[in-house]
Amino acid sequence: MRSLNMKILRNYFLKEFIGPLFLGLGVLTFVMVLGNLIKIADLVINKGVDIYNVSKLFLFMMPYLLTYTLPIAALSAVLLSLGRLSSDNEIVAIKTSGINLFSLILPLLIVGLILSLVLVIFNDRVIPYAHFASRKTLIEVGIKNPTAALEPGVFINSFDKYILFIYHIDQNKLGNIRIYEPQGDDKPTRTIVAKRGEFIAVPEKNMIKLKLIDGTSDEIDPEKPDNFYKLNFKTYFMNLNLAQIQDKGKIVKKPKDMTIQELRREISKLNKEGINPVPLITEINKKIVLAFSCFVFILLGSSMAIITRRREKSINFGIAFIIVGVYYLMLMGSEALSLQGYLDPTFALWIPNIILGVIGTFLTYRLCAY
Repeated sequence: MRSLNMKILRNYFLKEFIGPLFLGLGVLTFVMVLGNLIKIADLVINKGVDIYNVSKLFLFMMPYLLTYTLPIAALSAVLLSLGRLSSDNEIVAIKTSGINLFSLILPLLIVGLILSLVLVIFNDRVIPYAHFASRKTLIEVGIKNPTAALEPGVFINSFDKYILFIYHIDQNKLGNIRIYEPQGDDKPTRTIVAKRGEFIAVPEKNMIKLKLIDGTSDEIDPEKPDNFYKLNFKTYFMNLNLAQIQDKGKIVKKPKDMTIQELRREISKLNKEGINPVPLITEINKKIVLAFSCFVFILLGSSMAIITRRREKSINFGIAFIIVGVYYLMLMGSEALSLQGYLDPTFALWIPNIILGVIGTFLTYRLCAY
């Protein structure tokens, strides 16, 4: 009979947890997606990117969001569910009946462990693929519609040999353009200035033409090659090549695009060449640490919910916000210490999980022991 009651209570705890988990996951994902919809709308409306490529970018963005939304949703769910049970004195009733509270929290911890293990695989396999695929899609967009990948008011070094600064971008129309061509060897930088301009994409040749209107350009003086003379022009054409995109097969993977196995192979290669592989070791540990934040959040959140005894959603979301904020601040600090060589990355990245995990374990022990 006692085992039957325990089974009923465990199922009850899980049922109370699963509902808020999926609700929180949906709400958080929607909020984060909403924050990116403005950029997506800008690509379609103002920069003329076709719906197909925008849909691909949107799809590839979703796995990256899940890395953060799932742990936060798990934390919110455990705070909401156990907070309500505690505020209604159901936790007190369970403890006074002689049932060990840990035996009821254990299924939630197992769910947290399963979610973390799933996220390890997800962070290792799905997210690198999605990140790399999104980069390739952006490159395709950049060839077909160069202005889609450009931002006004910032230095743009995506083009071989040239650095661009464009004050106004309206689809493929440009306004107030500055183009710099460094000469190297302490030589003066060549400068081209134009009032207006226009990008003309030639995707079949992997080439982009830049038409400049009403401006001046520095041209090399034949008699003094180290000097320039000013040339006024009404129309001036330039051929531009986007760096590293002539052959999509030659796109180099960044650490975020690599699986753990690929990162380890790269680490081995760097070690043989005598190059410090700390950034890659940091990336491996970050993938795993972020996955296990799901388990740590549930461990800490379950005890926090019972201690605070609050059922108000706003308060529980506030507690979740504080815990998440502290966690990610510690993670950023640990990552900085790792990259700067102050701490071993195999230890540094785990500091947030260790600290919150120890606090959660201590609070859970105190709750279940008395």
